[in-house]
Amino acid sequence: MLLRPILFAGALLAGCTGDEAPPPPPPQPEVAPPAAPEPTLNPADLGNADSDGLVPSPKEMQEVLTRAGLAARLESMVQDRDIKMDVESQDQVAVRVGVVLADLVLTLKTAPKERTVARLGALQQGLAKLGAGPDIDQTINGLKDGINSGALTGDKLVHDIDELSLVMVPELSFEGKDWVVPLIQAGSWLEGAHLVSGAMKAESKIGAADQLLKQPQVVDFFIKYVDKVGAEKAPDDVVKKLKETLSTLKDVAAKPTLGQPEVDTIHSSTGAVLSML
Repeated sequence: MLLRPILFAGALLAGCTGDEAPPPPPPQPEVAPPAAPEPTLNPADLGNADSDGLVPSPKEMQEVLTRAGLAARLESMVQDRDIKMDVESQDQVAVRVGVVLADLVLTLKTAPKERTVARLGALQQGLAKLGAGPDIDQTINGLKDGINSGALTGDKLVHDIDELSLVMVPELSFEGKDWVVPLIQAGSWLEGAHLVSGAMKAESKIGAADQLLKQPQVVDFFIKYVDKVGAEKAPDDVVKKLKETLSTLKDVAAKPTLGQPEVDTIHSSTGAVLSML
């Protein structure tokens, strides 16, 4: 999809119509720009329907957790599990793809290259089952070759994986598989919420729970989508468990404030879904 280049070109063309240039606008008084808001880690960024990417960069997540007083590093909490994509349900494959994608970007700078290549392979298999086109397959093959040869490391690797996450959604939509995108997003968001709540538990710092984990609008978005899937077909066990977990998280998000019991609930309920993968 070339949506942003097309919009940008359209804006340029719109400013070039007519034979005479419009008169310059009158001078405006200088106004100081508003202060930039303090960044926060919104689990919606791990899969928000309006976001360009499926997950934020590892650097962004680390910076936000540091500001929240959480020293635990997310990438050190990612389990070294082997998530298979050889399941029949495409709904479940989509959730698994989202989890693998989150794990991949969170461990890029710390995982052995063999583990990163294995995660890319799992991502490749899952996307193939979801009907992604040959461009994605070729891109992932190029990434694996670069990692194996040692030519792709550090910030360059992070940049290229971020680029991959940006093109995945348009590619799936182009192939007519846009209906799985919210489930990919749900998988990434689920893993992110699990890791963030785990970091809070590990550091015994629950004070930032409202800021980082209280996201009722995100839960509502995924509940609405899963309900729609359930109305059209019988969901498989993982999607059914996802729906139960979302219902639990909705109740938690409705609390006036989140404390230790609520963080424990978020961590255990998200972990219950992840343990089925």
